[in-house]
Amino acid sequence: MPELQKYTVAIIGGGPAGLMAAEVLIAQGVQVDLYDAMPSVGRKFLLAGKGGMNLTHTEAEPAFVARYGARAEQIAPILQDFNPEALRAWVHELGIPTFVGTSGRVFPTDMKAAPLLRAWLKRLRDAGVRFHMRHRWLGWDDAGQLHFSTPEQELHIKPDAVVLALGGASWARLGSDGKWLATLEQQGIHSAPLQPANCGFEVAWSAHFRERYAGQPIKPVIATYLDQQGQLQQRQGEFVISESGVEGSLIYALSSALREQINSTGSATLTLDLAPGKSAERVLEEVSYPRGSRSMASHLQSKVGIAGVKAGLLHEYLTKEEYTQPAKLAAAIKAVPLQLLAARPIDEAISSAGGVLFEALDAQLMARSKPGVFCAGEMLDWEAPTGGYLLTACFASGRTAGQGALDWLRAQA
Repeated sequence: MPELQKYTVAIIGGGPAGLMAAEVLIAQGVQVDLYDAMPSVGRKFLLAGKGGMNLTHTEAEPAFVARYGARAEQIAPILQDFNPEALRAWVHELGIPTFVGTSGRVFPTDMKAAPLLRAWLKRLRDAGVRFHMRHRWLGWDDAGQLHFSTPEQELHIKPDAVVLALGGASWARLGSDGKWLATLEQQGIHSAPLQPANCGFEVAWSAHFRERYAGQPIKPVIATYLDQQGQLQQRQGEFVISESGVEGSLIYALSSALREQINSTGSATLTLDLAPGKSAERVLEEVSYPRGSRSMASHLQSKVGIAGVKAGLLHEYLTKEEYTQPAKLAAAIKAVPLQLLAARPIDEAISSAGGVLFEALDAQLMARSKPGVFCAGEMLDWEAPTGGYLLTACFASGRTAGQGALDWLRAQA
């Protein structure tokens, strides 16, 4: 440790990845200065916790790692150093108890992010981490120094190592806008374009349907989708009708594949089973049952449980004539096609895909073209569904980058 006390590391970005890198470094005696463009750190972390702070997931390791899709191979070694069990133990060390929900998701007992962040920041400050708020990073100057804009002045510093934890491009008002891509590209740190992940999609609703049903949930429903590899993806859950299209947990779970399909062909189609508890034969039988003087709406509600927004969705798809034909109505109830035209803008998305390519970094997340500069968190080229997977990889990659910076400093010494 003594040989590291002469070194200073700048961490740029005060989200979970940056704070975790700071913790690793300060524990070994390195002087840590953390810079963030916002007035306070952890803003997206706090907002994400408003509906219940989902920290991680208790899913078995192979399934957990598979959630990172095309980047599972790169994320796996990062998670080995800080897996969900280690993350939960770390939270307990901060004095925050947790529990496992029925879905396997892990939450703080009080479901809040703020107490955890407060305890963490106190520990970091007590350890000696120096926080510099309202410091917007502008890149490197001609002398190779970090260049910041602050309310008082322009700042130029030359630390011994740098950890970048700049976030993606979702929820830009919280501090992460993705403008750093061009800055890093100039340094030979290559990235994939940032795209929306865990996002909603646009649908060409009729004005009547939009005005009547926007904001209403559709549940339960089974969504089926044929991906670009020809594999049938099927998932049961619920989603919400929005003014522009669809959003919600079921849609987010499929968003990566749907986005790529739209990028490739211009649209994607989800097939919705509006009566998941009944077979196609049963639905046809119920729809064909004589309804007497009852309206079709009353008949569908009593026999199949279709009413409200589900009935409205059928009216969007079927003509008036088809709606009176039992065979076509029953077929639509079990397989109404929903054409998605575009992903909603990245600023509305829960997270973003794309970012710094792992191929531009070594195993410890150091930039191959700029030694001493490490990258961590959502700014890396990976994505995952909601459910604790996003936060877990942000925490873990912050630790990897922090440890990488330590090892690099030791090598310099």
